[in-house]
Amino acid sequence: MKELLVALAGNPNAGKTSLFNAITDSKQHVGNWPGKTIEKKEGHFEHQGYKIKIVDLPGTYSLSAFSPEEVIARDFIVQEKPDVVVTVLDASNLERNLYLAVQVLEMEASVVVALNMADMAEAQNIQIARAKLSQALQVPVIRTVARKREGTRELLDAIIETAEQN
Repeated sequence: MKELLVALAGNPNAGKTSLFNAITDSKQHVGNWPGKTIEKKEGHFEHQGYKIKIVDLPGTYSLSAFSPEEVIARDFIVQEKPDVVVTVLDASNLERNLYLAVQVLEMEASVVVALNMADMAEAQNIQIARAKLSQALQVPVIRTVARKREGTRELLDAIIETAEQN
């Protein structure tokens, strides 16, 4: 069985840990304040013949290495070289979240974007042209609502497809 290492990166409160729990069936504590996820959490599961190890990195606004969260996230991406980095973006606050996604892309990581909390964005009449965003970033952009487990299968399929292309 093939193995993949996947990292979840994103801003605080973008839903990384909720997505981690939805994918791995874990019951990690989810906090609603910045800095809650200070340690890396790991989960293991299988999908489409792959054994996948997923690491929930600390929430951070950048990879500039000014805070412990930034150092942990940056060092993991640089040193562990995950097969895919899923950047989890809060769809209702996309502009602020894109900065970290671009920084991850600049590290030449293989990236899949999880456009999380899409239901909240839609409730605020925020419409995101996912195809255009995907084209601009040159990575798959998947609509997710982690707390409802929406989009998780599509996200896992995109992770495998991205890993196989690289």
